[in-house]
Amino acid sequence: MATIDIERTRNQAKALLDSRIESVTDLVKTRQRIADLREQLAEAEREDKRAYVRATKDGWSPEELKKLGLESAAAGRRRKNAARTTAAASDAASGSEVSDEQ
Repeated sequence: MATIDIERTRNQAKALLDSRIESVTDLVKTRQRIADLREQLAEAEREDKRAYVRATKDGWSPEELKKLGLESAAAGRRRKNAARTTAAASDAASGSEVSDEQ
């Protein structure tokens, strides 16, 4: 019967685990970066809202700001959400047609 080198086997196993640990570490770092960027975006959106309110208090009307390409961020989000909802409803409707055919 062949002799098994325990130390060599342990080192090979450790190398495999190290590779797996490295990939999951990269995943954690990437997820943390995403969380950090989302927080930065949320803060930027809060600052944008305050700046928009300041502009309206300084006498700019929403219509004037819109003409300047500075529409309220909330209005832009509503429009995007409505488009997503419409697209999702369209996808769901076409998906149900496909399932009816099967």
